[in-house]
Formats: sequence, structure tokens, C-alpha cells
Amino acid sequence: MDGIQVENLTKTFRGGAVRALANVSLAVSPGEAFGIIGPNGAGKTTFLGCLLGFLRPDSGRIRVDGREPDDLAVRRVIGYLPERLVLDRWMTGRGFLEYHHALAGLPDAEREAQVGQALDRVGLESDAAERTVRHYSRGMLQRLGLAQALLGQPRYLYLDEPISGVDPAGILLFRRVLAELNQHGVTLVFNSHQLDNVERLCDRVAFIKKGSVEAVETLKAGSEAERILRVRAAAGVEWPLTQEAMAELALRAGAALLEWRPPQARFSVADDATAAHLIHALCTAGLPVVEATPEESRLERLFTHAQGGAPS
Repeated sequence: MDGIQVENLTKTFRGGAVRALANVSLAVSPGEAFGIIGPNGAGKTTFLGCLLGFLRPDSGRIRVDGREPDDLAVRRVIGYLPERLVLDRWMTGRGFLEYHHALAGLPDAEREAQVGQALDRVGLESDAAERTVRHYSRGMLQRLGLAQALLGQPRYLYLDEPISGVDPAGILLFRRVLAELNQHGVTLVFNSHQLDNVERLCDRVAFIKKGSVEAVETLKAGSEAERILRVRAAAGVEWPLTQEAMAELALRAGAALLEWRPPQARFSVADDATAAHLIHALCTAGLPVVEATPEESRLERLFTHAQGGAPS
């Protein structure tokens, strides 16, 4: 299994006047979750279009398991969720999936069961499944698009801003589904501006700017990214806790004290729930907390540094 190999990929538009990609080279291993980040207009969606074989590059080459991206053998194992969904609005959600199940050449005898499983997997209940697509919210459209992308059990899944417009419950569902797919060996290529979701899901990430890969960062695969919480207490107030007591309190809350410089302290927390538990514990212990703010994540720092400014 070769995974995805991209060598010196260049793509221009308007007769070469607009260069969308410039000598992009990277490799995605089988079973890897690979993120793509960058500012608007950086070439991320163009890159996915080339991976899918929808766009023909000016030069360079792409191979998926050693084959061209538009090879039918490759297309049979690829699922795709585009950023802008254009669906048949007169169809019901179930009818839409049944239609695409047939288009994919999947067995007729398994259609009803597999479509039902796909709807359940993305949390579209039976009443939503029987509703016409024109009545779907943006989040429901994203769920339906993910269900369609998963028909046929793809080994490669390309996602372009998959969580855009999805409510908090939907975000948690998408994270769970994508993490489960990756754990079962599905290769994910994930373009998103939502850096926290990229950091949670991806093993590595490439930062693309003006059509070029500026940096590739390896993340801590299979675990939550570390978050740093900065806590500030009221100025001029004596702290009721010593540094040792503060460290012990943080440990009981599931966090870790990193720095203690009254009126500020910095803690490492695993997630939002741990941060909330820690702040509650500090206030209960009598610390007059007036501000608690997260520091930039690892990807936010990469984005800021590589872009030379604030994230867009």
C-alpha cells in the first residue's frame, strides 16, 4: 500500500496568470489523518480537486496506491465531502442516499440496510430522512453529505471544511465518526479553518500559503492536544494558596500547574471540562479569579508564525 504521493504539483488558472499551487510535494501514509490549513485563497481546495482527479495539474504528479487519482480503481475507494454541497433539493434524504448507493454500483439487496445504517451513523433520524433536502439546515446537509461519502466504505476520505455550519452536537458526532474511521484504517485528508478540530483529529498537518507548503507539523496522534489556561486573580489581593497547595489542587482537578507568578498562574488542561473543574476548584478555595483565558494552541502558533500575522 503506497498511500498518497504528491510530487512537484503545480496548477494555474487563466492561462497561467493565476498560480494556485506551486511545486507542492508531500506524502500521506495509509491510515494517516492528514490536515491541511492555511488562509483563504491559499490553494487548499484546488489541492483537493487535484487529489480527486477533478482538476488536471500543469505539472508534477499524484499517485494514490501507485495509480492516477482518476483511475476507476482509485475512485472506488474514495469518499468525498465538498465544502459547498449542491444536492437534489426535491429528493428526501433517504432517497438521495439510495440514488447514490445505486450510482456507486453497490448491491441492490443491501441498499435499504446500508442506507439506514449510514443515516443512523450521522444522526439523521427517520423523520429527517423522509424530509425533502430543501428543508434541511446547513448542519443537516453536512450530515447527509458525510453519509453519502461513507457509502461503499471508502479507504480514503477527503473532507473540505466538513464541520462548517454544524451545531455543537454535530461537531461532537463528526469528531467521533471521523476518529472511528481513522482507527479502522481509513486515510483522512482534512481541510479546515477550525484549528481545534484539526488538532484533535490529525496525525500531521501541512500549512499552505500562496500555493506552497510552508510547513508540515507532526501532532500527537491519538490523544487530545495539550491546552494552556492562563488564570489571573484580582491584583493586590493576597493569594490564599501556596504554590505547593496550588499544584495539589490542580492535580486533583485533572490539570497541572506550569507556572505560578501572582497574580497569574498557568495550567495545562486536557479539555474544556477540566478547565471548568479547575476554575471552580480555585474559586472554591478562595482565589479571586477575575480572568481565565486559553493560550494559543500549537496549530494556532504554527498558523500565526507561518502566515506572519493573526489567523484568518
